[in-house]
Amino acid sequence: MIKKVLKMPYRTALPNGQTGALLAGFSAITIISIMVGIAGNWWFLAGVPLVVLAGYIAIVDFRKLFYLLFFFVPLTVEIWLPNGVVTDVPTEQMAVALTGIYLLYVLRNGKAMRSDFVKHPITLLLLLHLGWLFFTALNSENFIISLKFSLAKTWYVTPFYFLAGSILKKEKDVVNLTWVVLVPLCFTIVYVLVRHAAVGFSFADVNTVMDPFYRNKVAYACMLTVFLPFVWYARKSYRRFSRPWLVLAGATVLILIGIQFSYTRAAYGTLAIAAGMYLVVRWRLMKWVLTGAAIAAVFYVVGMVRHNNYLDQKPTYEKTITHHNFDELLEATTKGRDVSTMERVYRWVAGGQMVGEKPWLGFGPGTFTYFYKTYTVSGFRTYVSDNKEGSGIHCYYLMTLVEQGFFGALLFVALIFAVLLKGEAVYHRTTDPARRRMVLAALLTTVTIDTLLLINDLVETDKIGSFFFLCMAIIVNVDLENRKVTSP
Repeated sequence: MIKKVLKMPYRTALPNGQTGALLAGFSAITIISIMVGIAGNWWFLAGVPLVVLAGYIAIVDFRKLFYLLFFFVPLTVEIWLPNGVVTDVPTEQMAVALTGIYLLYVLRNGKAMRSDFVKHPITLLLLLHLGWLFFTALNSENFIISLKFSLAKTWYVTPFYFLAGSILKKEKDVVNLTWVVLVPLCFTIVYVLVRHAAVGFSFADVNTVMDPFYRNKVAYACMLTVFLPFVWYARKSYRRFSRPWLVLAGATVLILIGIQFSYTRAAYGTLAIAAGMYLVVRWRLMKWVLTGAAIAAVFYVVGMVRHNNYLDQKPTYEKTITHHNFDELLEATTKGRDVSTMERVYRWVAGGQMVGEKPWLGFGPGTFTYFYKTYTVSGFRTYVSDNKEGSGIHCYYLMTLVEQGFFGALLFVALIFAVLLKGEAVYHRTTDPARRRMVLAALLTTVTIDTLLLINDLVETDKIGSFFFLCMAIIVNVDLENRKVTSP
């Protein structure tokens, strides 16, 4: 299937006689790069041919570079640079390149491109969200950090939303993308399972077998959970028990096995919620569920803040530890003695204090980690509160409130609500079974991510954030296609 994608017709044909010259030139660049790299011990030069090849593909047909970007998403490796900067190799560099290529494409072909995608309510909300992000960066407590964060958000949104909106218009496009991601994803699952089996599928060692493709078991389990709806519904594009159908069914089982042995509570919970949301979508209950969730959230926050009731949730420092047995972890979670859960509470309390300090514009995008420690409450401290890895608040909604103020948080929540409500409406207005599958897969993946954001910061990670924006683009495209069908 990947071979089929790579054989998609080029947008720009090469003049006769140039193919041999280009092949000779590329071979020369490859040989010179390798020889110079070996002679000078500059191993990074081995990547020069890949950069040249990517540039060539981008010029001829950037759709292939888009698919190549998603092929590398499961294989991304985090590289720590000086001054604590982290980059995802090679996806972040490819996303930057595709952002530039897409902007050039828009400048050249803007008049011929359809404007209804940009004018769609979801797109307008997303642009408003980005605009507010840059506005709050101007008022940030650390302007440089906020500017970097805002720029990084831009080169996530451009390829994963706008470019995806230009490419993924039909079911076959989404199915092709599913295959492109599935092959490397299954490779990483087998890789992790083999390494995990070598230590007896030990819960204590589960994080150590994820390297180098995943930061930890949470990142691994979350990606498997997020991608599962696409694999599940891609099966229905093929005849039952045909070879592709069997491969996708086997991949579904492999993904479920991977989730099981990740020992990740968030993945288990979101799978159950996604299954329930399928019924919510089918029975048109989305507005009632979202209304109930919003009311419950308000009552919970008010209840915690009133009379400082949140102070009653303080953990017992000596008993709040890391557990090396999964059954013990589940028991400790219910008793408030799991260190990862209570460390989240420690940071959430600090985040609440920060909101009280700067409620309207926040501290600036990407700045929570730099300022939260002065707002912490010592009674919630755990023995991992020194936060040597520099991780965030572990709740994307609260992070948005802290860093972008109330209006920024409302914009983000409005964007999520708009995607879910519009997605449900589009699903029921769609008569074509293939497009209905596209919408349902996008909706269930969106619900999964939205749920994970309650206890994680994942939108700015390529393994999750890419699908967060991709699903929006799919829903918008199907909505626009439906309008064409129903218009006189």
